[in-house]
Amino acid sequence: MTAIRGVHALVTGGSSGIGLATGRELAARGAAVTLLARDETRLRAATASIGVAAPLADVGFARADVRDARATGEAVSAAASTRGPIDVVVTAAGYARPGYFTELTDDTFRDQVDVDYFGTLHVVRAVVPEMIERGRGHLVMVASTAALVGVFGYSAYAPAKYAVRGLAETLRPELAPLGIVVACAYPPDTDTPGLVAENEHKPFETARLSEAITPRSADAVARAVARGIERDRLVITADAQTAALARAAGVLGPYVRWSVDRTVRRARKARGTFAP
Repeated sequence: MTAIRGVHALVTGGSSGIGLATGRELAARGAAVTLLARDETRLRAATASIGVAAPLADVGFARADVRDARATGEAVSAAASTRGPIDVVVTAAGYARPGYFTELTDDTFRDQVDVDYFGTLHVVRAVVPEMIERGRGHLVMVASTAALVGVFGYSAYAPAKYAVRGLAETLRPELAPLGIVVACAYPPDTDTPGLVAENEHKPFETARLSEAITPRSADAVARAVARGIERDRLVITADAQTAALARAAGVLGPYVRWSVDRTVRRARKARGTFAP
């Protein structure tokens, strides 16, 4: 179990949407929070809003474009210097650009991967070495329901989020023996400014599919993320439909994880390498 009170949590995409709501939720539960995003004006407003909701919280921000590995690393270092080592990371930075496959540009496919996947990877690579050194840490990589099942109109976005899911599932067995929890969150359609922008580009068929879905609030998703952190859940969902998809997609997951972990333990023992 991971206690949130007293930890330093870094939340990317923290100036709005799920990132801001998660920062607010973690602050309310006693965490020191650093919000990371590109726009300093919006970051200042987000930080102030959390201060109003949680007046005693230690909340600040670091500015970086998560597509830029160097800038992200510098922002992470600055956050750690200000509020201490980072214990929890939630990678909520990202966006979706739907459209018909033949009409989306090459730049759109590339930017979706740059923001949604590499934007996650750069943050994780920046924080993991110190987590390994300290022997503890908690990573929550925010993917999407679209990382569990293909969705019409999301040929650029979904593969990037599948990559986030793959990164989380691949790192979990490598980092677990070192005291680091690696989880993946799968939010459904969420009522955020990003969804408003997304709706402007949805193909007709995608819009019709969306009519059957009631978006969750960003606060509801944030509460699910916080509960997932506290309970060390590897799969975090905020609605029944996504939870069912996650169970169906990972029905053999518990056995596979057990088998992989056992093999890793045996290999480490044979080599004389032990987890701290």
